[in-house]
Amino acid sequence: MAYTTIEGVRVWGTPDEGAVSQALTCSETGNVVQTLLMADHHKGYSQPIGGVVVYDGQISPSGVGYDIGCGNKAVRTNLLASEIKPMIASIMDTIARRISFGIGRVNDVQVDHELFDDPDWAVYKAVGRQEHDKLLTLARTQLGTVGSGNHFVDLFEEQATGRLWVANHFGSRGFGHKTASGFLNLAAGREFLGNAPGEKMDQPPTLFDINSELGDMYYRAMRLAGRYAYAGRDYVMNQLLAILGAETDMEVHNHHNYAWKEQHFGKETVVVRKGATPSAPGQLGFIGGSMGDISVIVRGKDTAENRDACYSTVHGAGRVMSRTAAAGKMNWKTRQRSGGLISPQQMMQAVEAFGVELRGAGTDESPFVYRKLQDVLDAHSETIDVLHVLKPFGVCMAGADEFDPYKD
Repeated sequence: MAYTTIEGVRVWGTPDEGAVSQALTCSETGNVVQTLLMADHHKGYSQPIGGVVVYDGQISPSGVGYDIGCGNKAVRTNLLASEIKPMIASIMDTIARRISFGIGRVNDVQVDHELFDDPDWAVYKAVGRQEHDKLLTLARTQLGTVGSGNHFVDLFEEQATGRLWVANHFGSRGFGHKTASGFLNLAAGREFLGNAPGEKMDQPPTLFDINSELGDMYYRAMRLAGRYAYAGRDYVMNQLLAILGAETDMEVHNHHNYAWKEQHFGKETVVVRKGATPSAPGQLGFIGGSMGDISVIVRGKDTAENRDACYSTVHGAGRVMSRTAAAGKMNWKTRQRSGGLISPQQMMQAVEAFGVELRGAGTDESPFVYRKLQDVLDAHSETIDVLHVLKPFGVCMAGADEFDPYKD
């Protein structure tokens, strides 16, 4: 087996001390069946990113995290990358202009969707009419916007065939964030939309019994936020295909911040994955590297090690440097950063050397802050097959100086 076991926690890749400590706290809190760390693991809020916790009859809103349903949609188009590379600068300008990137962004044209008639909006009515109306309005205005942090739109060339692939990465936006913070507030006896006190990264997970009133409400709200994330990624992808004049013949779409009811260890469990991709036998997934690295399409294997992983794998390369360490501290009065380890010049040299046309992004998303994707894939070679290797040549993200509470 490629994993090690640390006090009962199954760990793939090189153990990160901070993430292992958080995983041990998770493993000791509640009705935990198994705790795991994928090879891209690093510290997160309460449950580490790249962490998987399998519960018996419980669900964790802090484990799923603030960006409920964060994930990727990737499609293979009918075009060759070589057909659009001569126009890549103009295409990336159009993408940056037509698609909303950044904190609090709303769509220029409000998108109507059957999701807004979903019966699970009743959960928010049960909390309060004001809460329901605020979140529904927020969801309507932000559907199809991408956000900031590590969220992106990328164009790729498949290495083996030269085909053009397009991918996006984001989740449920402000609606998901307010849903997560609202249920954490309710768990602490606060008002749903109240202000939470400063939370600590290493605090134990918040748990609901899945069959309790709060647990059932959160599960329904989480699933609604997940459907919202899917709808947003679908909408953005349709915009991208229209810009490119492309059609698709293959798509891969998955969450990596979510909780699923699954059979493991001979019983129904709740599997909370934060920054971890489901990898059941035959299941397809997209795993993104940095803007100076490959991304891949993978398929879950039917192996003993994949069962041991509770059918979970990495969601990306994994950070090796914090955002503040990379970009430095921001003085919001002067709008100047200081103390960053990565300069904009270093970042641009690396990105240009890799052949990427970049729009937006800051040094906290530069290739230097991530592991090499192949290293984490190698750690999971017995759980997934790599089907398609994709090299980015167009990357669009939010501007350099936007902090996003919805990332990861």
